[in-house]
Amino acid sequence: MTKPLTSKQILSRLHECQDILLANLVMMAEKPAPTFGEEERVGFLLDRFRESGLDRISSDEMNNGVGMVPGRDGERTIAVVAHLDTLYDASVSHAVSLGPNRMKGIGLGENSVGAAVLASLPVLLESLGIHFKSNLLLAGVSRGLGRGDLGGIRFLLEQGDMELDVALCMKGSPLGRLNHRSLAMVRGEILCEVPDEFDYSRFGLNGAIVHLNEVMNSILAIARPSRPRTSIIFGSVEGGNTFGELATEARLRFEIRSESDQVVQEILAKIESIVLEVKTRNGTGVSLDLVAHRNSGGLPFDHPLVTQAVEVMNELELTPRVGPSMSELSAFIDEGVPALTLGLTKARNINTRQEEIEIEPLFTGITQVIRLLQELDEGECFHGN
Repeated sequence: MTKPLTSKQILSRLHECQDILLANLVMMAEKPAPTFGEEERVGFLLDRFRESGLDRISSDEMNNGVGMVPGRDGERTIAVVAHLDTLYDASVSHAVSLGPNRMKGIGLGENSVGAAVLASLPVLLESLGIHFKSNLLLAGVSRGLGRGDLGGIRFLLEQGDMELDVALCMKGSPLGRLNHRSLAMVRGEILCEVPDEFDYSRFGLNGAIVHLNEVMNSILAIARPSRPRTSIIFGSVEGGNTFGELATEARLRFEIRSESDQVVQEILAKIESIVLEVKTRNGTGVSLDLVAHRNSGGLPFDHPLVTQAVEVMNELELTPRVGPSMSELSAFIDEGVPALTLGLTKARNINTRQEEIEIEPLFTGITQVIRLLQELDEGECFHGN
């Protein structure tokens, strides 16, 4: 039996595949993939899967793209997942610039890198001569961000006909990221609209921004426990057009996070009450639209899957950055599938138009994934589920 490659051997030999990897990354990143519009990336991913001769290549009505690397015995199935969507549509330039050790372009870290590594993984494994006993299900999933609410991976898990034993979710950054638990979360949008017939003489010369500010102040006054850890985040506030006109519309995007599902629901109920009160008292059109949700849960830190991931990171001299996640990991947790989320490289200015990633650390990030897949294939990480 051939002795498995060490981390150093994998890392060294991956550099021989740099041209393939970077070409896939540039081509993936330059394809716009706004949430609900991932078709181009799905097509590119499936083309790469076909070139590598994968089995069970398919897409579905949710724009998920999957392919199977069959195992020698196929007794277990390991899923490797990356979401394909980004925050930007085709109206924004997706041009990528490549420097000596950096690549610049929108959506690279969130999550063009993960999608490109997924597309490259079959050829990387083949070049390394690595073949697993387990089936390897590769899935590029849609609708991972914002209003997508993990719709792609949830559909895949609900409709799929294959039992999964364990899963790895790949995100662009940061390298060393190790998520094994999910927070409870609700995202919502509060819209305040002042109707044309609004009676300013009765309610005062206030536009939509002032009324939305009332809502915000009331939300900030909600008591939040320190245990379980809980936060309310105001992500964006928009409203009005210019200096001298009262705003007729204002919008708040917020997120409730907690280690407790119950606490999230309690705070949400209070926010719903605040919205109703302001709407009734001021005569404005105030509405609450819930965008996304997550449930809390996950693996304990001493689970074999987590401890093995830490050991692999130590081999590569990475410092694990342990924390909760609200990525595709949450969907696997809901379905009872042991899962982790890993970061692939170092990045800056994530979710901005100045986003950039470092190239050299990417090879360490991919080595981390491959080494952990080797350990998963041996089956030790399944003990104690």
